[in-house]
Amino acid sequence: MTNSHDSSLHANNPANSALDSVEKLHRSVSSALSHPTEALVQQAENSLAHTEQAVRQAHSHANPGMVELAEELLGEEKARLSKLSSRK
Repeated sequence: MTNSHDSSLHANNPANSALDSVEKLHRSVSSALSHPTEALVQQAENSLAHTEQAVRQAHSHANPGMVELAEELLGEEKARLSKLSSRK
């Protein structure tokens, strides 16, 4: 069961939201790499777009160190996702 207190803290903090998005992206990319179906690849690409938006929003509202971490992790996930394109 989700702790609503934790969820509300994350929802109100753009840096945490960006890091949460990166974590979800990581899971989505991992699934797509393990099972490269069209649906999972599309889901990973949608997650990438959402994560990029979350990181952009965090720029103006968040701790620069946390934003830098989110950007670094985002870059790693983009590289992993690009492996799917090279498999085609």
